Amino acid sequence: MKSKTITTVAAIAAAASISASLPAAADTLPQDQKVKNVVLVHGAFADGSGWKGVYDNLTKRGYRVTIVQNPLTSLADDVAATKRALERQNGPVILVGHSWGGTVITEAGSDEKVSGLVYVSALSPDAGETTAQQYEGFAPASEFVLETTKDGFGYVSPAKFKAGFAHDVSDDEAAFMSASQVPINMSAFATKLEHAAWRTKPSWAVIATEDKAFDQAMLIHMAERINAKITKVSASHALFMTQPVVIADTIDQAAKAVSAKTK
Repeated sequence: MKSKTITTVAAIAAAASISASLPAAADTLPQDQKVKNVVLVHGAFADGSGWKGVYDNLTKRGYRVTIVQNPLTSLADDVAATKRALERQNGPVILVGHSWGGTVITEAGSDEKVSGLVYVSALSPDAGETTAQQYEGFAPASEFVLETTKDGFGYVSPAKFKAGFAHDVSDDEAAFMSASQVPINMSAFATKLEHAAWRTKPSWAVIATEDKAFDQAMLIHMAERINAKITKVSASHALFMTQPVVIADTIDQAAKAVSAKTK
């Protein structure tokens, strides 16, 4: 038993030393491109595995990609998870958020390592605003139905999941996504932001034109308010999974644009 304990402790120590710094990006990007790091932040009702297609595309181009796993227990907790990922980067970063992840990157993006922001059908409150306020004055998302547990966590209704969240995936995939949802603490939507990174960082936005989680007018209003460079794509709210090339292209454009300004 003693030998096993020593081996386990040694293994943990070795793992800690290995994970202290992430490996450098592959040397396939232009040598003078300063921004080679990308951090991806998922939204509510999902987890980081949905970014697999975007991850594969970007890493093949030579980017070093880190995926945040939000606990979705509070805005503060999700921001802390994102900042832990940012701390491990070896240089400037493009920070990307989908849906609720947009709120998270808006707050966390004030970090000095963040050079640009990409909003993927994402929320973008201002400092002093809540996420819930972004919905005011816009049509309700009638096909995006939430169910709330007794302790205040929200799920997308299984009966409405495909129609409201991911109508452009197969029935089997939608069923799995629904069954593997990560619920969000609904109180997070009432938390006021302290910072709005888009006020000082350049922004890009990819908007799904068939998104049923948000009114289209709301998505466009938010993107225009933050002066984002907008790309539209025919997709559901699950565009972070179904449109990896469009999203990766936008991230690449953002990284190259920010790098060019710092030469």
